[in-house]
Amino acid sequence: MKILVLFTALTLLLPATRGATPASAGANVAEDEIRRLSTEEVNAFLKNDRSAMARLWSDDFVVTNPLNKLVTKQQVLGMVDSGFLVITSFDRQIEYLRVYGDMVIVAGEEAVVWGGRMTNAGKSEKLRFTAVWMKQGGRWQEIARHANIVPLQPAVTPP
Repeated sequence: MKILVLFTALTLLLPATRGATPASAGANVAEDEIRRLSTEEVNAFLKNDRSAMARLWSDDFVVTNPLNKLVTKQQVLGMVDSGFLVITSFDRQIEYLRVYGDMVIVAGEEAVVWGGRMTNAGKSEKLRFTAVWMKQGGRWQEIARHANIVPLQPAVTPP
């Protein structure tokens, strides 16, 4: 009798787990790919590699940047080309990554040292970011990004 109950339970559960495995395996593949592409994006900024940035970003890519401006892919590439946007040190920590089919949301923290002709050139700043990636034409591209500078918190002295 116990064997019959165990067999019945396994028979009922097996199809459910079989159906869930490909989706989660696909999500894992997508997650790994987005993490790799995110690292590529950081390296592209550090190397001032305009062509890598252009490849990683969709043509309709938009950014709310740390200067509180909404800019397009072409505007960001123009800032890179002009030497205005330069990052001399860049560390990105992904704290959240969620796959939704052909779309991925990424969020986390960044530490950058600005260069170029920006008003904050030479300054080290912490950023919070959210990025949206979408699979388009069989490949992943970043379609939107928001990044803001985390204001310095005043030191709190205990009472």
